[in-house]
Amino acid sequence: MTIYAESFEVAVAAVKMEGRYRVFADIERIKGAYPKARYYDDDNIREVTVWCSNDYLGMGQHPEVTDAMQRAVEEVGAGAGGTRNIAGTTHYHVLLERELASMHGKEAALLFTSGYVANEATLSTISRVLSDCIMLSDECNHASMIEGIRAGRCAKLIWRHNDLNHLEELLRDLPTDRPKVIAFESVYSMDGDIAPLREICDLAEKYNAFTYLDEVHAVGLYGSEGGGISQRDGVSGRIDVIEGTLGKAFGVMGGYVAATSAFVDAIRSYASGFIFTTALSPVLVAGALASVRHLRQTGDLRARHQERAATLKLRLGAVGLPVMPSASHIVPLLVGDPMQCKYVSDFLLQQHKIYVQPINYPTVPKGTERLRLTPSPAHTNDHMTTLVDALNDAWAVLKIKRAA
Repeated sequence: MTIYAESFEVAVAAVKMEGRYRVFADIERIKGAYPKARYYDDDNIREVTVWCSNDYLGMGQHPEVTDAMQRAVEEVGAGAGGTRNIAGTTHYHVLLERELASMHGKEAALLFTSGYVANEATLSTISRVLSDCIMLSDECNHASMIEGIRAGRCAKLIWRHNDLNHLEELLRDLPTDRPKVIAFESVYSMDGDIAPLREICDLAEKYNAFTYLDEVHAVGLYGSEGGGISQRDGVSGRIDVIEGTLGKAFGVMGGYVAATSAFVDAIRSYASGFIFTTALSPVLVAGALASVRHLRQTGDLRARHQERAATLKLRLGAVGLPVMPSASHIVPLLVGDPMQCKYVSDFLLQQHKIYVQPINYPTVPKGTERLRLTPSPAHTNDHMTTLVDALNDAWAVLKIKRAA
């Protein structure tokens, strides 16, 4: 064994010892039968119910989306042909960027290959464009935001999660004329809590700060047209940059930022994560465009989604299962131990044909390991009954602590 191979094996062994080694379940979703999927377990194939997908509304299965993708592959083929600067800007890209900008009430939008890349590329570029910039980052921001800020190599301050008093303390101590960027999310995806957007905007305006909002777990799900929490709360026009994803509620793939034309042009011109990356396939873009257009025109799925999440929280709490408080559609179920969290996930899959992945460190702090349930409009009352019964069984068999 070489020293190189040994180093990698030791690193993986350390993760296994901590109980947070991740095993991918081999599944394929069944078109037209969401949330059902086929689970491949060695030589066996079983049908399971998915309870952990971020395709929150099932739009990845929606006929308008899949039909649009089929038409696109017939019209233009599979790939984009290269980076946007060389060969990869198709008319689909142009139309989707216009649609996203319109949805958020912004002048322009820019597509990236994922929400992660959108955050990393944009935040790092902001730091380079704004001389002597200082970033003020919520302590619970996503890893992509943290990496983007780190890559920008500017000064940074971390404010306590959703703590307006702490944020103001930090802002008050900074020179008025120094560029300041407040970076935060709307819906925090592991706890399901929501940022006080209006109050953050008030502070930004009071202290002459620039605002950068990650709406990836809210776009498509909140607001009159699916524009996110900022649209729901009527503050979209007060947010300088809104970042979103096409891979969650919109059901396809990709990320984007929406802002002024000048801002978008600067990111397009300076961000390495945009300039040197092959563009999204026009097939994906066509599907995302159909999804965005559909969700802008109707709120039925959003309403059903909120009802399903609220119903599941009530049903879990009614039987003493430790559902964590959540102001959003996220339904976290506390386990509190990485080994037990993995055992519960395996038990549900093997004994009850329910697929929900364990959420362990570093995604969540140690001691707060959990199952993260994401009910969709397609999850029926019967699905919920089966899930609650299975969880009761798991908690009893594995002797896991229940709610107080």
